[in-house]
Amino acid sequence: MAAITDIGTLITQSPDVCSGRPRVAGTGVTVMRIAGWHKLGCEPEEIARKTGLSLAQIHAALAYYHANQAAVDADLDHEASEYDRLQGEHRLKQK
Repeated sequence: MAAITDIGTLITQSPDVCSGRPRVAGTGVTVMRIAGWHKLGCEPEEIARKTGLSLAQIHAALAYYHANQAAVDADLDHEASEYDRLQGEHRLKQK
């Protein structure tokens, strides 16, 4: 009989890893990163190749994303605005 994986064990969260963001268990790959690639149009198979994760792990992360889309999208938006802010500060320092 094949081993059965409880999909609830594929995503984890702890305050001391990845700033407490949900991530694929046993890795540093966050749901937010996978969701970002998904929003850019990457297929699960492509994300799996990029990360070295299994399709089950990718689909678990995407399921978490879709179940918590507003929160993950808010984190993505915050990261994008923080990137823009830091990039602007860097440009000012170079002048």
